[in-house]
Amino acid sequence: MDLHSAQRIAEAEAARTGLGTGPNRRLRLTLFIGMPLVFPVIGIMILVPKFLRNDVLYLYEAGIIGCLLHYVWIFVKYPRYAGRPPYLTRDLAMGGGFFLPSLMLGFWPGIIAAPTWALFVGIAYAVDVMRERHDHH
Repeated sequence: MDLHSAQRIAEAEAARTGLGTGPNRRLRLTLFIGMPLVFPVIGIMILVPKFLRNDVLYLYEAGIIGCLLHYVWIFVKYPRYAGRPPYLTRDLAMGGGFFLPSLMLGFWPGIIAAPTWALFVGIAYAVDVMRERHDHH
């Protein structure tokens, strides 16, 4: 095995596990920070005076929208499957994970947008694969 092959294998393994690098890292951090943040937000909403609860909720909901827009931004930068770093398609689809905190808070835009996003990424992947197969035949 030459050095280049060994380096590519090491990069692919780094992309698959842990936080990865580049856009994979940014998407994983977005998910790992944004999604579980719902629990401290619920705690803060319990602790703050009643008149501030909606402000805390709206701030987190805006954060969910920001996280999903970040996923869209990365998709726009890497629209084709063939041009993406390893595992980026999987990481893009993980934006669907924002469905759970949205559901917990009754945030309808997130309840609709998160699974729709994951479905969109899957369909875009399938279309790319079909297009590649069609072009090669």
